[in-house]
Formats: sequence, C-alpha cells, structure tokens
Amino acid sequence: MGRLSDGGWGDAERKSALHVAVLGGDGVGPEVTAAAMQVLRVAVRDAGVALELNEQPVGWTAVVQEGGPLPEATLSACLAADAVFLGAVGHPAAAGQPRERLPETGLLALRKALDCWANLRPVRVPPTLVDASALRPERVRGTDVMILRELGGGLYYGEPRGDEGGRAFNTMVYSEDEVRRMARLALALARGRRGRVTSVDKANVLEVSRLWRRVVNETAAEEGEGIEVDHMLVDRAAMELVLNPTRFDVLLTENLFGDILSDQAGALVGSLGALGSASLGDGTDLYEPVHGSAPDIAGRGVANPLGAIDSVVLMLRHTFRMEDAARRIERAYEAVLADGIRTVDLRLAGKEPVGTSAFTEAVLERLEAGAHEPSVMAGGAR
Repeated sequence: MGRLSDGGWGDAERKSALHVAVLGGDGVGPEVTAAAMQVLRVAVRDAGVALELNEQPVGWTAVVQEGGPLPEATLSACLAADAVFLGAVGHPAAAGQPRERLPETGLLALRKALDCWANLRPVRVPPTLVDASALRPERVRGTDVMILRELGGGLYYGEPRGDEGGRAFNTMVYSEDEVRRMARLALALARGRRGRVTSVDKANVLEVSRLWRRVVNETAAEEGEGIEVDHMLVDRAAMELVLNPTRFDVLLTENLFGDILSDQAGALVGSLGALGSASLGDGTDLYEPVHGSAPDIAGRGVANPLGAIDSVVLMLRHTFRMEDAARRIERAYEAVLADGIRTVDLRLAGKEPVGTSAFTEAVLERLEAGAHEPSVMAGGAR
C-alpha cells in the first residue's frame, strides 16, 4: 500500500498479489472502469504477480442497491485493498436528495476514510493530442503540469456548515500542518521534474490563503534547496493556464481551487476524458479519472476510457511501483492516438471516431505487442 510520510514516497513492497477494490460507480463509470481493468490485467500479467479485483457499488448505484452512497461492505473492501479504483459518481435522480444520500457525499466520505489528502492530477499534452487542444498548437505544445490539490480539508470538509433560515454557509479551514505536508510533497515532486513549484492562493483577501502562503514559504526556506518557488493568485493562475500553460511545472493549491483549475486544464488536452488522477495520503490510495459520470452518454459505448487507463498508469507507478508496466501502457495508448484512433471527444477532422471498446481493444493490441518487454517492480516513483 503506497503511503506518504513527511512529503515523500513510502517504500515499495514486493507483493505476490495486487488487491484492488473496484468501484464502477454511476453513469459511464462502469464502462470506463471495465476498460481500465482490462488494461491493468494485461499490464501485470507478465510481472510475476496475481491480480485480485473486488467489485463493490458506490454513489447513486449504491443508494439504489443499498440505501446509501458508501455502503459498509464497500468501505470495508476499500480499507482492506492495496488500492482503490473508482469510475465516477453522480446521477440526475440524486437531485433534491438529502445530503446523506448524495453520491458526492459518499465520495468525500471515502476520501476521508482512506486518509487521502493529496490529489495528483498530471496534465500532459503529448504531440499526438496537440491538435485536440482548445488552444492554439504553439501555445499548448510542451505542456506538462502536475496539479497538486490538497484533498482532505478546506471548504469541502470545514465546519460549521449548513443551510438554515434563508442563510447557507461553509467554512474554509486549514492548519499549518496540513499546508506543510502539501508543501513538502510539492517540493519532492518538483525534484523529480523541472524544479519549479507555483503555489496558488487568494492571499490578497483570504486569511486562510495568507497562512497557506506563509507556511509554503517557511517550508521552502527550510527544505526547498534547489527548487524555485513562487506564488500566484488563483484568478491569475486560471488565466495563465490558458495563455501560457508551459510556464507551470508543479502547481500546488488547496482543495476548491485545485478542483476548478484541474478541470479547466482539461481544455489543454482537449477533454476531461483524457485525464487520470491519484489520491494519496497515509492510508489506501484511490485512483479515478477526472471526468464525471456523464449520464447523458451512459450505455452508448462512446465514453473515452483514456482517463481511466491513465489512472491505472498512476496506480502502477505510485502504489505498486511497477514503472515499466506503467510506461508500457503509456506507449501503447500514445501509439493508438498517433494512429488517429480516438473517441468522439478527441476526434480528428475527417476521421470517424471509435467507441469505448474499440479504443480499448486498440490499446490492448499494442500492449500485447510489447509484452516481450519485462515489467518489473521499481523502487522509485515519477
């Protein structure tokens, strides 16, 4: 089980079996999850380890089946696993439901129970997807940003919160310790990348952001030798992501800002469907594509599985330390994209888009073709 301690990566453990709790969730979640698990099976098959998948309901599916968005059996399976894979949660039928029955309430409870406090959302625009970006090629080419979002605090969890007497309120709260562990992790990530951290806040108006900036500065002064650290207000950061995305290396920010900015970054690649994420901390690691449940296209077989497949890459890299297997998957899907095989959200002009199954099969074919390359467990994480 991958654990973070003092801003660094925990030691890898060589395992004879990988135990993954699989939560397909709602909408297109089960479709992209099934695709991702196909790729995971092939990737680990030659690594000398077994793969054990435990499928459980979550989200609105769990509300319908079990009466709540995070059933006890689902949570128990997740806590017992080496890693958790989640497709997506959310359904129109949940509108107007009490808070305890909302799919998103189950997701927040899961992240808290797994002690996931750091969310990694890599946004890389490979040459094969420059044409799919919402930005001009010369502006987006070379973009490689690691968005590091604090996941366990802020407005999403702060108390008091409520809606009463015609007045609703939420509370943004962060402690020095919560900010410091994020700053340490940002520095650790930057050391393995291009050596730059941009911390995003709203320090001109928010006391919480002023604390955030102060603690980031203190941590950088004490532990950031060789790392360039700067600060940017969130409104400017949103603009810079569009105007000059290649200026960012590691982008560090709190929960709400990170949620918004990482979704905005989907436009750099051309679709949220292309982005994966890793939620890490001191418990069980959680992996999920960045996109939502997209109930309007559920069951049509057109959802893009790339974000789910890339979440498998992150799982192999950060939890199971199987770097070679992770890179084999990356090479496989980039070859597919280079061949012009894409789902409708990334379609090339003049080329017919393919569905979820056809894209996945194309990735599997290229992965199988590279099966002679050994997949080994490695101690490092990228």
